[in-house]
Amino acid sequence: MEVLIKNVLLLILKNDKKLIVPYTMDKYLMIKTRDELLRINIERILYFEADRNYTKLLLAEGIQFTFAVNIGKIEEMLAVQISNPDTILIRVGKSYIVNKKHILQINLPKQKLLLLAGESKPRELTIPKDPLRALKDSLEAEVLGAGKLTAAKEGENNES
Repeated sequence: MEVLIKNVLLLILKNDKKLIVPYTMDKYLMIKTRDELLRINIERILYFEADRNYTKLLLAEGIQFTFAVNIGKIEEMLAVQISNPDTILIRVGKSYIVNKKHILQINLPKQKLLLLAGESKPRELTIPKDPLRALKDSLEAEVLGAGKLTAAKEGENNES
């Protein structure tokens, strides 16, 4: 039985003082095919790209893999193996699953999505306008939702 531990507090004794350090387990996706097994830290995923019955994976470091698995199966693997995968990865149209943390720019008129990973060269994806608009709206809603949450908490603190 596999148990996912999200947050664990480690108790460290140092100079007779108790110091509590938060520790977060990394989230990994395991992709298993007939001939190989790949274990990937999902934070390092830049995007998945569909190519008929194959899926291309590009990591933030520029490393690329191709699997004989369609992108729908990848989505199923994410749902089974990762709790709330949509907080990090999002499906964009029929062809892509992208890591939200690497999105730098969405350009609707040019139908371009620019992804940036660390110091490497940005990756530009061409995506139809409708899925790109849906992505833009989704990201804006997340930001606005977080802003409303923060404002509500500040309001509660001011009332106290």
